[in-house]
Amino acid sequence: MSPLWLLRMARWARRPPSRRRVLLVLAVVGASLALVAVERVAGWPEALTVDGFGRAGRP
Repeated sequence: MSPLWLLRMARWARRPPSRRRVLLVLAVVGASLALVAVERVAGWPEALTVDGFGRAGRP
């Protein structure tokens, strides 16, 4: 653990983030988890799958 993390933790302890910022972060994390859950249940769409072309040549 670098000293910069200790400084960040000390600053956070002295001046915690606002309730609005905490809710924003929780909303972003929740939306990300929801997208992961939908992807796990429904699977990855075939249209978004890479064809495999590139430097290695055609499959």
